[in-house]
Amino acid sequence: MKNSLIKGLMVFLTILCTSLTYSQDVSGTVSDASGPLPGASILVKGTTIGAQTDLDGKFTIRNVGANAVLIFSYIGLKQQEVNVAGKTSVNVVLKEDSAELQEVIVIGYGTTKKKDATGAVDQISSKDFDNVAATSPGELLRGKVAGVQVTSTSGEPGAGVSIRIRGNSSIRSGNGPLIVIDGVPMDGGNVSSDGAEITDIGSSSARNPLNFVNQNDIESMSILKDASSTAIYGSRGANGVIIITTKKGKSNVPQLTYSTSVQFSKMSGDFSLLSPSEFAAAVPGQDKGSRSYNWEDAILQNGFSTNHDLSFSKSTENSSTRLSFGATTAEGIVKNTGLDKYTASFYNSNDFFDGVLKIESRIMYAALKDKTTLVTNNAGYIGSLIGSALYWNPTLPIYQTDGSYTFVGDDYLNPVELLNSYKDYTNTQKLIGSINTTIKLSSSLKYNFLFGVEQSNSARKRQFLPTLKIRSAALHAVDDVNGGVDKYGYANISDLAKFNKTFEHNLTYNKEFSDNFNLNAILGYSYYDYNYEGNTSSGVGYNIDQTNLIDNIEGGIAAKFQATSARNRVELQSYFARAEATLYKKVIVTGTVRRDGSSKLGSNNKYDTFYAGGLAYKIIESQAGLLNDFKLRGNIGRTGNQEFAPNSALAKQSYQAGGSNNASEQINQNKDLRWETTKSYGVGADFELLNSRLTGSVDYFQRDTKDLIFPLRPAATQPGPNSNKFLNLDGNLINKGFEVALNYSVIDTENLQWNVSANASFLSNELKNFPVDVNAGGINGQGLSGAYAEVIKSGYPIYTYYMYEFKGYDASGSSIYTDAEGNEVGLGLASRHYLDKQPLPKINVGFSTNLAYKDFDLTASFYGAFGHYIYNNTANAYFFKGALLGGRNVTPDIATSSQAQADPNSPSTKFLEKGDFLRLGNLTLGYTVKGSIIERFKMKSARFYVNADNLFVITKYSGFDPEVDTDKTLGGVPSAGMDYLSYPKSKSISVGLNVTF
Repeated sequence: MKNSLIKGLMVFLTILCTSLTYSQDVSGTVSDASGPLPGASILVKGTTIGAQTDLDGKFTIRNVGANAVLIFSYIGLKQQEVNVAGKTSVNVVLKEDSAELQEVIVIGYGTTKKKDATGAVDQISSKDFDNVAATSPGELLRGKVAGVQVTSTSGEPGAGVSIRIRGNSSIRSGNGPLIVIDGVPMDGGNVSSDGAEITDIGSSSARNPLNFVNQNDIESMSILKDASSTAIYGSRGANGVIIITTKKGKSNVPQLTYSTSVQFSKMSGDFSLLSPSEFAAAVPGQDKGSRSYNWEDAILQNGFSTNHDLSFSKSTENSSTRLSFGATTAEGIVKNTGLDKYTASFYNSNDFFDGVLKIESRIMYAALKDKTTLVTNNAGYIGSLIGSALYWNPTLPIYQTDGSYTFVGDDYLNPVELLNSYKDYTNTQKLIGSINTTIKLSSSLKYNFLFGVEQSNSARKRQFLPTLKIRSAALHAVDDVNGGVDKYGYANISDLAKFNKTFEHNLTYNKEFSDNFNLNAILGYSYYDYNYEGNTSSGVGYNIDQTNLIDNIEGGIAAKFQATSARNRVELQSYFARAEATLYKKVIVTGTVRRDGSSKLGSNNKYDTFYAGGLAYKIIESQAGLLNDFKLRGNIGRTGNQEFAPNSALAKQSYQAGGSNNASEQINQNKDLRWETTKSYGVGADFELLNSRLTGSVDYFQRDTKDLIFPLRPAATQPGPNSNKFLNLDGNLINKGFEVALNYSVIDTENLQWNVSANASFLSNELKNFPVDVNAGGINGQGLSGAYAEVIKSGYPIYTYYMYEFKGYDASGSSIYTDAEGNEVGLGLASRHYLDKQPLPKINVGFSTNLAYKDFDLTASFYGAFGHYIYNNTANAYFFKGALLGGRNVTPDIATSSQAQADPNSPSTKFLEKGDFLRLGNLTLGYTVKGSIIERFKMKSARFYVNADNLFVITKYSGFDPEVDTDKTLGGVPSAGMDYLSYPKSKSISVGLNVTF
């Protein structure tokens, strides 16, 4: 017995001494890509021994076995295991867990897990667009999300962006998605004035309404694509919803982040016209002399921009604060164009009474100055800046020997004189603020109240100097008071102010009744109040020595001075509810209903009800092996579209001189006007394969829009004029499509990671049972008054091309077209045809790849569109034999064509080109600095990068760029796929630095 005790004691002492001999203290630092991580957890595997990192990300664990394994973990980052292997110092960099980051997504009035969503919802986070230069958040979506097409109206800084989610669902009303920023729905309109039309010179579009958002303030963007996800927004959800969530303070130690970049850009591609020698050879009587005019030298330049962003954040257990400032200056590649943007944002949240009460406040402010030149959408034969630069005779000098501008005629403009004689700038201030209060009434029930405001003030000022002689009724007037003297010059000021208010109340209930039943429900009330005020003033006919017309707008001919004003108010009141039940952890059922009332509608149809139902079944969940997760889902619902003009249901009158007896009604009242509504259904599947390395989704959808709003002129009823009336017409606009998205982690090791992502959408649309034919896609240019290229017609896709079919030239150089039977005939016998060609892409694709090796990272993203056609209005208006022999420059192919000088350039398939393209949108190479270098400067992290934007595009389109969408609205009907004197796109290289202190 005694010997046994002694032996046992010796064994115990031996084990103890051995463990003490081989135990050690282990210390180190835990970081992520942004720097040290305070609060990270370290655990000795198989024990309860552990520690947490301090404010500098450092840790120490005592008495760790020499062969122990340490487990490092942090929320949102991949867990990592490290074998101590006798080391006393272990430093670890935790990587992002993409599955964890995508687990929770933001939806309307809440969040959900990606695996529990019954609808088609995608989310991209800030890591997907860091170091990508974009003036608008919309541009960040290009090629990233299946079913989302983003098209810039032009390459101008601050130009408008067209966003389409699963195609177009309206003819005349808006087709853009509802934008919600931190719970505040935007009103959807422009925040600045457009450039009102000037006779012969045309009009220009308003600026991008999302320009005010600083992309570095964005945490994530959720894209809601189907009824199950958008029905919670009811009458505003038919075109999809984009929810933008801005950043908060995360670190529990003060964190200062600074980023800066500088960008150099030039025109993308090469657009060739005849050189002086080629022009002289092609046009009899021309003398080249020593001229060397080039249109690009005349109006283009190398673009240059800078960007600076500074943010400070800090959080505690009960509070979070973030403050940021941004400054961007950008010069466009066309002279006298650019955008300066200054932004500031503030976020603060505080918990009170042990988390019972939480108050969040947000403020976003932006000041923008847009500077542009005369780039218009619908210039006549005189042309705007780009048009005049293209047609200028290259054998003519820009300046005379005495320094004055060469003058050809008041309908043949000197491009440099036009550039220097025109001024156009817009100052805009934008503010979004909100207070969000949440009260926990119980462990399962909470009340939320949000009050938000959206305010913007914009002033656009334009002027033409009176020294510029243009044959235009808007710029040229006769001063009868001074004996019929011709006077030129024009000035215009347009002010626009908006003030919108949002009130949201909701109750959220979330309770797990058992392992087999969980309920998440919301009940709410919303009230929106949108107010708009605008006024314009313009003058014409100024003295030749006047230079500052904007500040002396009444200094022109007194009888020609004009002023207008407008004011609108739209109210929207809503009640909504949504319930999501999870059964047996496998089946998710979602039901949504919303009752909306709007002041836009007729008095007999103020309210309507919108709804949706969704069902998902997790067939396989969290399984090892080949197939890890597989979920089927389906949805059906009804949503609406309220993006039509205010007061469309009301009578509008204008009064002429002479009193009320001369009133003329312009719009008839319609008390029965109601929303356009869209019924839709869809089915889809989400899956994970190969131990969750391959994830993806497939979707099929169909949308049916009816009650399409359109103005018609019904038979006159006496007394009263035969005026337009906005009606809900019969007919159905049907969109259907298929989407697929894939993400694959090709390599995932400690030193090397490689991920690829790809998506594609296949879309089609057709208009059925529509009672009228509507012309669309206006064409401008010499001899093209009243011409159009597209038609809205039942039985065809919307914006179907409708024109003559061009077959070549006959022996005399006259164009040959086809008649109704397909015979080749001259223009006089030709017939227009409905073509099996449309401007809306049938296929949209996106592809991106990310490669990281140790401290280096490389990202490339491609996107493209296929199956559509572009109408080249620029070529139609400017490039034909008659223009060349009339002294205007053209492209080389025109000089060698067999077209006769007198052959009219009629709209036809001659100018219809395939718009297919594939573009390398972005390429970024970065290097993260580590070690003693950043410690010396007290930095937590530092990253250098080089970014290239739009390096190349593969296309057969002959214009500046195939990705174009010039606004060629005709009679209030928008267009698609039209290209006319568009601002060229640029390609750029930028270098940047991101540091965190």
